[in-house]
This record gives sequence, structure tokens and C-alpha cells, in this order.
Amino acid sequence: QVQLVESGGGLVQAGGSLRLSCAASGIIFSINTINWYRQAPGKQRELVAVISSGGSTNYADSVKGRFTISRDNAKNTVYVQMNSLKPEDTAVYYCNVYDRRTYLNYWGQGTQVTVSS
Repeated sequence: QVQLVESGGGLVQAGGSLRLSCAASGIIFSINTINWYRQAPGKQRELVAVISSGGSTNYADSVKGRFTISRDNAKNTVYVQMNSLKPEDTAVYYCNVYDRRTYLNYWGQGTQVTVSS
């Protein structure tokens, strides 16, 4: 059974930092691209950051230069370091993986990030 468990969200003031974690189980973690999405109230879910199996990264324009995604394959965990947070970063952040072996899409339960002005 595949599980993605996010953690690290919370309330922070504008300009502050948070580090989100996504711990995966039930998949061959090292071969899969891992994605972070976020969804703000009343808005569509948007892709924030991506890290490939080889460690290549991509970011939404809105977070470039502020967010850094990384992975630790030994721990089956992906991280997003979020710096210089803005109120518009407030959202529920979700970890996502499209399993290359089973062609199934998995989501975590989400972690709330709230940035106060």
C-alpha cells in the first residue's frame, strides 16, 4: 500500500521559513519523480516544485529563488525548503507521485501552510 505523509506545515510570519517533508512508502522511491502541489482556498491546485529520480528540479515561477526541493532516497523522503514566505503562499501543500511501475497516481493528505502579513 502506497502512503505519502506530509509534515512541516504551520503558521509563520511573512519573510519566514518552513521546511516541508514528504515521507513515502510502498513504492520504489528512487525511480520516481516527486511533485509538490498546493491549493489555496477558492483556487485550483497548482504545481509548485518537481524533483526527478536523477535530482533535476523545476519550480513554478511564483516560488523560484525562494523554494528549494531536495530528496533523500535513503530515507524515502522529499523536502521543500521554503524561504521568504509571502501571504500568497498560504495553501494546503500536497505531495504527489505518479508511480512509474504501476501507472497509478498517489497523493498525500496535505499539510497546511499559513503565512501571516
